[in-house]
Amino acid sequence: MHEQHVSPEEELDALDDQCLHALARDEAGRPIGTGRLLPDGHIGRMAVDGAWRGRGVGSLVLQALVGEARRRGAGEVLLAAQLHARPFYARHGFVEEGDTFMDAGIPHRLMRRPL
Repeated sequence: MHEQHVSPEEELDALDDQCLHALARDEAGRPIGTGRLLPDGHIGRMAVDGAWRGRGVGSLVLQALVGEARRRGAGEVLLAAQLHARPFYARHGFVEEGDTFMDAGIPHRLMRRPL
């Protein structure tokens, strides 16, 4: 929220208590990455601490959420990718669709992956 200047009112929602939350921690137990899986198969709130980016943390969080969606019987997963993150999600089998849209003042594109 701080890095991208997103207000708590835009980031926090009533869906959090319905979601599965993944949290990656370093060896000392400090949080370094996170994401959530909504009941409808959407993945969201993916974030990795800047010092840990490019080291596989985001991939592990994403794989855990995709795996849980598969275990829950979802036929696909969807996410709203910030434009700069599209290559990351594409490497994990997600395909872009639709037009760019704004969310919390940041351009995004819908991406989908069949399971």
